Amino acid sequence: MEYTTTEWNNKKVIIGKSEVDPAQTLKLVIGFHGADSTPENMLIHAGQLSLENTVQLFPEAPIDAGKGLWSWWKDGPKQKETVAEFLSFTDNLIESGLTLTSKKSGNCEIILWGFSQGGAAALVYSLIGAHKIHKSAAICGFLPELPEASSSKEKSPCNILGIYGLNDDVVPSFLAEYALDEIKGQGHAVKVLETKQGHEVTIENLNEINQFLALQ
Repeated sequence: MEYTTTEWNNKKVIIGKSEVDPAQTLKLVIGFHGADSTPENMLIHAGQLSLENTVQLFPEAPIDAGKGLWSWWKDGPKQKETVAEFLSFTDNLIESGLTLTSKKSGNCEIILWGFSQGGAAALVYSLIGAHKIHKSAAICGFLPELPEASSSKEKSPCNILGIYGLNDDVVPSFLAEYALDEIKGQGHAVKVLETKQGHEVTIENLNEINQFLALQ
């Protein structure tokens, strides 16, 4: 995998490209970092993955959390509003990614994954984002307040992997479990892995995600 760094819409994006076989389905894989974090943290985790025929994107989140750190939305009374802004941000990100791969219409699967708030970002976009998502994986993910205008939008079923820890002191296991139950109730195919981990990304998590994303 070869990596370069660029800017799209005034935000940093790290791009990773593997060798691409045009006869095979291309995977556009987007990794969302956690709150108060950076795309470099996701890049470190992605280094443990082994994905073929893939273009990977590691975007910098739009909300300035200070000290060079970024988040996908704001908690508190403006959460719904900033979640809606996150959806628009990700619409543009995906459009740019599809243009980059020259697969705007064609044999390309869009795949999302992330950790913590980034896992929540992957789940939220899979539920109510404008683009069809083929697969989505969340480590220690949850669901924020969703924009009311978008929450009723019908989405094509998505394959989702949700991993959460019983000893997570940041995203309690009941919140993660509730989110995955809600998603399953909306007709998506959900695989749930409950572990004894805390709020972290483990090598076991990455092995599970690698297998999940590699499956056809």
